[in-house]
Amino acid sequence: MSTVAIIMGSISDMPVMQDAIDILKEFGIETEVDIVSAHRTPEKLFDFSTKAHERGISVIIAGAGGAAHLPGMVASMSPLPVIGVPVKSSNSIDGWDSVLSILQMPGGVPVATVALNGAKNAGILAAQIIGSADATILNRIIAYKQNLKEAVIKASEGLKK
Repeated sequence: MSTVAIIMGSISDMPVMQDAIDILKEFGIETEVDIVSAHRTPEKLFDFSTKAHERGISVIIAGAGGAAHLPGMVASMSPLPVIGVPVKSSNSIDGWDSVLSILQMPGGVPVATVALNGAKNAGILAAQIIGSADATILNRIIAYKQNLKEAVIKASEGLKK
């Protein structure tokens, strides 16, 4: 079974990152959750980034606000796919600083970036990455997307009554 690591720079990011945990649980994917600060715990960041693949982690979701260096720093050291979640924090500039810090990575150090506070989509993307090699997860994603479609059709029909 694949595991997704969900890390964040501060406990204050947890309300946003909880959406990734919840959707991954819905897909039946195990998670490992931790706080890893790029600026306050650089040794922990190095250890996590260089060894995550050795612990059975398949995908890393990294959420950060403000300067938001966490996803990029993890991606610079890990061979695993990294999904960055920009978090609108109390010290951010409407979240744009976080978005741009995660989005504007140099060539060779990719970070898949979702919307501001978009941890749910980060979880779905992580599940899709795992589902590309795991038929059980792929089928759960197909069912999830079918349910989304049916909800829209039902809402549309409700407007016409």
